[in-house]
Amino acid sequence: MATMTAAQKRAQTKAEYDAFLAGCPSRKLLDRISDKWVALVLAALGSDGSHRFGADCAGEPWSMRYSELSRLLAGVSQKMLTQTLRSLERDGLITRTATPTVPVTVSYELTDLGLSLHQMMRGLKAWAETHMDDVLANRATYDTRDA
Repeated sequence: MATMTAAQKRAQTKAEYDAFLAGCPSRKLLDRISDKWVALVLAALGSDGSHRFGADCAGEPWSMRYSELSRLLAGVSQKMLTQTLRSLERDGLITRTATPTVPVTVSYELTDLGLSLHQMMRGLKAWAETHMDDVLANRATYDTRDA
């Protein structure tokens, strides 16, 4: 039996990722990126700030401070936002930059990996906003049918 180099082992493992299998590590990643706060943070960081003026989350990515994200993401608790940002940083989707000011200024920005996911998340957010009326109508129809 031929021995495999570390690179060959990594390539084989990568080829074997299958989220339909219970033990596949990609399931944990799917769980993380399907979280509503993750989707909203990625959409916010991937925009040019025009969402503040009622526009879509389109444009060039930019960095945001924690307080800006907290204000933008209505309903997110401090604990949940902190956990979300830490997990995204751990996965390499965002970077955290602390600037030594008084008080310290901390900003977050998408990495190249985060940018590669941003378009999909922005599309998912736009789909939900566009089709919410249809979903609400279908829910009402379903609920009256079973009553």
